[in-house]
Amino acid sequence: MTKPKHLKLSGLEPLVITPDSNFVNVGERTNVAGSKKFLRLIKEEKFDEALDVARHQVEGGAQIIDINMDDGLIDGKEAMVRFLNLIVAEPDIARVPIMIDSSKWEIIEAGLQVVQGKCVVNSISLKEGKEQFVHQAKLIKRYGAAVIVMAFDEVGQADTYERRIEIAERSYRTLVDEVNFAPEDIIFDLNIFPVATGMDEHKLNALDFIEGTRWVRQNLPHCSVSGGVSNVSFSFRGNNPVREAMHSVFLFHAIKAGMNMGIVNPALLEVYDDIPKDLLEHVEDVILNRRDDATERLLEFAETVVGKAKESKVDLSWREEPLQNRITRALVKGIDQYIVEDVEEARLAASRPLEVIEGNLMTGMNVVGDLFGSGKMFLPQVVKSARVMKKAVAHLTPYIEESKDASTSAAGKILMATVKGDVHDIGKNIVSVVLACNNYEIVDMGVMVPPEKIINKAKEEQVDIIGLSGLITPSLDEMVFLAKEMERQQFTVPLLIGGATTSKAHTAVKIDPQYSQAVVHVNDASRAVTVVGDLLQRETSDNYKKSIKLDYESFRDKFLNRTKAKEYLTLAEARNNKFQIDWDSDDIKKPNELGIQVWEDFDLNELTEFIDWTPFFRSWDLHGKYPNILKDEVVGKQATELFEDAQKMLEEILDKKLLKAKAIFGLFPANSENDDDIALRFRSGSKDDNKGSLSGAETTDEVSSSAVKNDEDEVFIFRTLRQQLKKRAGVPNIALADFIAPKTSGIQDYMGCFCVTTGFGTQELAREYEKKLDDYSSIMVKALADRLAEAFAEYLHKQIRTKYWGYGNSENLSNNDLIDEKYQGIRPAPGYPACPDHLEKLTIWELLGVKEKIGVELTEGLAMWPAASVSGYYFGHPRAKYFGLGKIKQDQVEDFAKRKEIELEKAQKWLAPNIVDE
Repeated sequence: MTKPKHLKLSGLEPLVITPDSNFVNVGERTNVAGSKKFLRLIKEEKFDEALDVARHQVEGGAQIIDINMDDGLIDGKEAMVRFLNLIVAEPDIARVPIMIDSSKWEIIEAGLQVVQGKCVVNSISLKEGKEQFVHQAKLIKRYGAAVIVMAFDEVGQADTYERRIEIAERSYRTLVDEVNFAPEDIIFDLNIFPVATGMDEHKLNALDFIEGTRWVRQNLPHCSVSGGVSNVSFSFRGNNPVREAMHSVFLFHAIKAGMNMGIVNPALLEVYDDIPKDLLEHVEDVILNRRDDATERLLEFAETVVGKAKESKVDLSWREEPLQNRITRALVKGIDQYIVEDVEEARLAASRPLEVIEGNLMTGMNVVGDLFGSGKMFLPQVVKSARVMKKAVAHLTPYIEESKDASTSAAGKILMATVKGDVHDIGKNIVSVVLACNNYEIVDMGVMVPPEKIINKAKEEQVDIIGLSGLITPSLDEMVFLAKEMERQQFTVPLLIGGATTSKAHTAVKIDPQYSQAVVHVNDASRAVTVVGDLLQRETSDNYKKSIKLDYESFRDKFLNRTKAKEYLTLAEARNNKFQIDWDSDDIKKPNELGIQVWEDFDLNELTEFIDWTPFFRSWDLHGKYPNILKDEVVGKQATELFEDAQKMLEEILDKKLLKAKAIFGLFPANSENDDDIALRFRSGSKDDNKGSLSGAETTDEVSSSAVKNDEDEVFIFRTLRQQLKKRAGVPNIALADFIAPKTSGIQDYMGCFCVTTGFGTQELAREYEKKLDDYSSIMVKALADRLAEAFAEYLHKQIRTKYWGYGNSENLSNNDLIDEKYQGIRPAPGYPACPDHLEKLTIWELLGVKEKIGVELTEGLAMWPAASVSGYYFGHPRAKYFGLGKIKQDQVEDFAKRKEIELEKAQKWLAPNIVDE
């Protein structure tokens, strides 16, 4: 008989998990993806307060704490190391074991190097092949940690009983027999997926996990089984009684089968014996798949237990309160039904119409500002408040003009513009609304605004501040140019910088040195009010501006010193260390359908299940992962209201076909050549009717695409860029060309490219809402169009993998799997980390004929118009993966200019954000 071996973990105190142990609960609030509060604290470097989050988890009964620092705006490696080092000094936290959670191996390894005791790594899998799996497992063993192994392999994520046990057994045998990994230190996450989705293939999701757990515990000695329990009930988000029952039933059976640890929110857990018998029966029918109609029965029954639907009577008692209270409430709650009636009453009582704005309305908006500033109101609510405010002002405007009382007492005048070549304005519009709510006059110049127009308008309006926004990387260069021009023309007004690609680092290093006056990076709307207030406060503004200058100077010195401390290879050395693939024709599948295809008017209803809602909430400054954000203790209520509003608008868009979706895509023979180039062949006969074009002559003169004609085919060359940061031994310097078989291999490979849009109609809808003074709906429709475009890209990629190319025709992934990119192949896009040069869009546009065939244009900054559009490439090799280019040296910039046949100066302009300062 095999002697039992138990999982032994430790912080300052041991945690031994035996068959007699209760279920081990993992605390997840120290995860930046799962807690907005923790994310904010880490971003603001308030690590002492972040430690309190960990402390509360331990005090609340968490036996392990999961720490994750994966966020695009955080240096995850640095944050992980710093936080773990701080935990060491806190005995009340450090007493429990740590789970180091990251999708990036470098962060996991950095954490392993500093964590004390025996921790858990979350996670590794066979996704990138056995070689990588073994390499990581050996290192984890060397560091003395336990490991969570995801049920995932080269084919994809396990979603059936058979696949779960197949991957678990293969992983186990590899770890135990080949790596000599202690079996008791292996924890399997067998993938908990939703049930009761209405799709037949999901009926067995819970039961397969439970039975898979039973098999693992019986056949793979000494290991443990874990999982994220809330996944099982996603179909019933918003209905807590049903979700609580589902979690309890699932755990009751999974624990009996051998699941001994996992992430569970205690607030969404009912005592099994306390579940009403009728609800228990319906839930167990679904979890255990006991009836064919179990889902339909539970869906119908769930309607009777939605908190017993507390019939909401509209409480109008506030309408009996004094006038100012009514106006303030309307603004705070975003209620516009009675605002005209109330401001008219205020106007009749005032000596001048303007007094109503300066008095009643600003009193109410000051309350909104205070609540927002203290974190008791959130961005969507503030935008609703602005809608009420605008409606009130619109009613008063004729009376103000009639009385010739046009004097204002605005706190300041701010010019806002999205820079030349860029079409994205959601963030800018949100900041404008928030500032307007705080009594600032906004001069909004819209999108694609040339620098000379910004300069002239600023002079004409005598603005107090200029705010610039941009999303695409060329926008950064426009901002630098504008700062230089403001300095040349001796401007003295502060300059605000914002937008998705902007950062404090870029602002401090590239923009601030060009302008002697104040330059401030503003990363979210809530901070804008404080920054503007500090800049315009007469008594303290000088000190604030000096402190900002000194802060950016210090930041710049540290940043440049840190960059200089890093070692970079020459381009030749980097190419010698390229990502190596043992090319085998068995890994390459010829696409089922080669050539170009166009979808003219795609049904948007097909896209709703592919929407990733997490970025939608982020665009409204509500941070947290969907659907967990709907139950977040801080922002859950507001997130739920926002989500309900979004669903209503989405339903209207779909029912009335208010937006139009189009797509164009193509799959082509391809091979890599000359190290970093990819040559696509396209046989089309005459290409005269398929030329891409640009809106703006400047770009056409500056850069060109890469088409070469021969007698049979047209050859289109994509120029890729290669990482040059010196890596540790065995880690390659990757370029996208590495994922395509070289011409010298004699193997024919393939590649695709695409453009999708859901943006036609968005601008018109937004303008209609703006005419009605409804900024909330205007911003909402743009945010939804963006989400639909990303969903379209996800949908099309799935069709490519499973149908048009066909290498993934057996995949069966949930939407969460798609969001987590748990599929073979990648779809990188020009302008994103692996290929930050937007120039390659030109080749896509010419190859596919994007503008002519679906009407999506490129601006002179190479942004796509309509804005709700996505373009990119398709790579299908099993070892293709996403990566970040990082900084590159001047030798590669010069090489790129030669390959693109453009002037060096122009290459430097387009690649500026990625060029290392040497």
